[in-house]
Amino acid sequence: MKTERAYYEHPGADPLQAEILELRPWQDKTALILDKTIFYPEGGGQSADRGTINGVPLLDVQEEGEEILHIVSPGEGATLRPGPGELVLDTIRRRDFTVHHTAQHLLSGTILRLTGFPTVSMHLGDEVCTIDVDAPAFPEETIIAVEEAVQDAVEADAPVVIHLCPPENLGDFPLRKVPPQGEEIIRVVEIRGNDFSPCCGTHLASTGPIGILRILGAEKYKGKTRISFIAGRRVLRDSRLLRKNGDIASRALKVPVAETGPGVLALLDRMKELERRLKTLEEENAAVKAAALLKNAGLLVGEGDSPGRGILLSASFPEAGMDEVLAIGRAAQKLTGALIVLASEGEFKFAAFCSDKKAHLPSILKDPMEAQGGHGGGGPSFFQGAFPGRQELERFLAALPKTF
Repeated sequence: MKTERAYYEHPGADPLQAEILELRPWQDKTALILDKTIFYPEGGGQSADRGTINGVPLLDVQEEGEEILHIVSPGEGATLRPGPGELVLDTIRRRDFTVHHTAQHLLSGTILRLTGFPTVSMHLGDEVCTIDVDAPAFPEETIIAVEEAVQDAVEADAPVVIHLCPPENLGDFPLRKVPPQGEEIIRVVEIRGNDFSPCCGTHLASTGPIGILRILGAEKYKGKTRISFIAGRRVLRDSRLLRKNGDIASRALKVPVAETGPGVLALLDRMKELERRLKTLEEENAAVKAAALLKNAGLLVGEGDSPGRGILLSASFPEAGMDEVLAIGRAAQKLTGALIVLASEGEFKFAAFCSDKKAHLPSILKDPMEAQGGHGGGGPSFFQGAFPGRQELERFLAALPKTF
């Protein structure tokens, strides 16, 4: 059944009366076939319209041959019957995509005119739109030049003209891309003085209602350049968000909004310096704690008759996290030949260290660890593990031998 495509002519602000011809299963949903529709189906890089049919929300609109499938949920579909249908379009969504589709044509045409690089694909997303340009890179000065040229065309309010071929001759137009094959009618969208492109999407009557187009970025993608952009009210919403965040940063940094960029970079430099100083202090603190632990046990290298080889020393830290425990263990490993087992009580974890090349920690620690429901692993000189709770950790430490 062929569906009349009324979405090109119908303004969409008023409901359209149509006939529901059929309801059929579609994947895990229900598809409605209408005699005519104001809902644009997904295609040509443009997302499908949304709206309602007799009050039932549309989930999607897809094109299959000459039919247009209006997709609803099975539950909602059960409330519909063949017969009269009132179609109400989500005009805010439609206008947003119409603005962005027209803006995409203008952007691609402008890039081709200024740089000679063609657009090879496009996608209009709900948040950000993209085009892929057959160019190796896009310098910042090129992006600015393109934005300015696009804005000139927007402010000139260039007419957007739709040509149908036939009756018009497709060969009369300098098309930016190859037209689709096998179509009876080819729609050519002309932006006067800027672009000619075959396209089945929805478009504005002129460029003025685009308002403004903003290129968000250009990045390498599969040997080409992917350009992200927004236009119209999305730029307005984006500007509000940027201004809000700029004001927050301005107050926090105590600098004007225009200076937040340098202010953030200066703050990051200060933070890096503080992090370096903090790391040094943490290492010194760990070394002091390691030396004190070994000194109290008489296991410091150079103290007493033995440097600690063959001795197992365990200790538990009630408040230290594993990062600190690891730092203390690494420092202790440099000061003794003993096997050091250190635990973080709060995290129910432990780590073991030994500089004695004759030691093999898995053979010493794996069985007592697994006996208490722990899990972990490691190599000859380092081993770590974790337990379900504090009691299992404590029983593991208590079961360790004093020598190995």
